[in-house]
Amino acid sequence: MKTTKRRAILAAILATPALAAGAQTARPIRFIVPFPPGGTADLLARLVAREMESRLGAPVVVENRAGAGGVVGSDSVAKSAPDGTTILLSNIASQGIAPAILPSMPYDVLRDFTHIGLLAAVPSAIAVSATGPWQTLPALIAAARDKPGSIRFGSNGNGTSSHAKLEILKRLAGVDITHVPYRGAAPAATDVIAGNIDGLIAAISDVGRNERLRLLAMTTPERLPRWPDVPSVAELGLGQLVAANWFGISGPAGIPAPVADRLNAALVESLATPALSERLVELGAAPNRLDRPGFTALVAADMARWAQIVREAGIKAD
Repeated sequence: MKTTKRRAILAAILATPALAAGAQTARPIRFIVPFPPGGTADLLARLVAREMESRLGAPVVVENRAGAGGVVGSDSVAKSAPDGTTILLSNIASQGIAPAILPSMPYDVLRDFTHIGLLAAVPSAIAVSATGPWQTLPALIAAARDKPGSIRFGSNGNGTSSHAKLEILKRLAGVDITHVPYRGAAPAATDVIAGNIDGLIAAISDVGRNERLRLLAMTTPERLPRWPDVPSVAELGLGQLVAANWFGISGPAGIPAPVADRLNAALVESLATPALSERLVELGAAPNRLDRPGFTALVAADMARWAQIVREAGIKAD
């Protein structure tokens, strides 16, 4: 009985026009972004959605479903039907760091998802107001040591990569900086500019072009060609802060392999277009073309890495 039902469901899935090669009309694909509009995650999703539409023969509709550092939107996808018509902008926060930093998780990152492909990896920057008193990261660290807890840094939310990197910075530098969680990088950056908080750690694409922000360091091993005057955290002696914010596409567990392969192919083809690849480079991100096993392995390795970092640093959700 169960086998017959499973075969019937599989047949229906494979017959879905949205996932059939060469389809001209199809069911819409819901692309869940687990963060608010305006940030890197939202921008990347909308860029790739446009390219994937023509290759899948189906509308790809971006929906923002923010909350709990990306966990709310991710959980909604994990619990959706495995027919390929609901996908997730998976990311380092909700699929890499949150399982280690949050006390409870509604999903298992490896068991409850089909990981489809990597979109891009984006470095972060440590940023403060351009009109603020600190010209360098060592100067900010010195001020934090003089007045513990007086400097306030925003993040994309509890359990996000920006939160984890702030906690690592505090531990490596031996300082007390007050964490202020936001629902995404955009509102945090706005409050830095307004003087309501002192700084933030965010993806370079969220802060790198804003003239009202001053970049103190990049979370890279070397300086980036587009920002040659900004030091890397490695050259400042903070090598454990080297990390990229990766973004990919995942769906619920159980998506049939031909359907997942079709989605991966559409993603890889989209990343190869000059318009998208050049735009990603402008955002400080190198496009990636991992196959499904390669992306799944990246997710698993990143989970293990951040579990160790969180454990050693004693990072806890606020």
